[in-house]
Amino acid sequence: MLELDSQLPGSDLRVRVLGCSGAIGRGVRTTSFLIDDRLLVDCGTGVGDLTLEEMARVDHVLLTHTHVDHIAALPLMLDAVGSLRTESLVVHALPATIADLQAHIFNGIIWPDFTAIPYQRPYLRFEPLAVGEQFDLCGHLVEVLPASHTVPAVGYGIQAASGWWVFTGDTDHHLPFWQRINQLPLAMLVIEAAFSNQEKQVAKVSKHHCPDTLIETLAYLAPPAQGRIRVGITHTKPSEAERIRAEVTAMGVPPHVELVWLETGMELDF
Repeated sequence: MLELDSQLPGSDLRVRVLGCSGAIGRGVRTTSFLIDDRLLVDCGTGVGDLTLEEMARVDHVLLTHTHVDHIAALPLMLDAVGSLRTESLVVHALPATIADLQAHIFNGIIWPDFTAIPYQRPYLRFEPLAVGEQFDLCGHLVEVLPASHTVPAVGYGIQAASGWWVFTGDTDHHLPFWQRINQLPLAMLVIEAAFSNQEKQVAKVSKHHCPDTLIETLAYLAPPAQGRIRVGITHTKPSEAERIRAEVTAMGVPPHVELVWLETGMELDF
């Protein structure tokens, strides 16, 4: 992939929140963000709310990792609109993530191997990436960011006119991530808080955040020269969402943080 300069000016960016929950339930969808109609960051159940025409316009998917809440809609989306497309859908992911998808999902048993069928023009093409890599995608500069989870995982930064939209993916505290994003002018940071403090041990074992660790890790976010940084909270478990919000509110965030609780259907412009 092409190595680019992270200081290049960005273009306008629209982020549509298709799903930002850590599980399913009425009115909640799992992780997926639609960028400018052509790019998905993760492919959770929220993708199912798109029309066929909207799904067919998506040309690229950036996957953070293989857990099912982040990939659930990918096989079904390919089946739904693969025949409507003129080019293969390109899925960008770590080599280990691609290997797991090929072994456990697109294996001809759980789901057809859409990298090989239809023969003339397969519905799916994988493109491996690496942490630290920068490349141009759908008119935006993308950077692959380090993450720490129970399986190989990454986050992503996408450059916009007003700064970088950054998504941690699923991760616990990871110093290399903070060292890198503190070098970027941020428009918004999207970070997960999956469990309440009541489930802190579960969060630790599964390498997710709870309010205690969220507030601790946000202390590593460098203050901007002026104003505050918008921080969007995602991936809360539906059964604990209210408790998580109350705990974070009671603890308080750093003064340079403007907290945004993401909801399905939100549209954000940068």
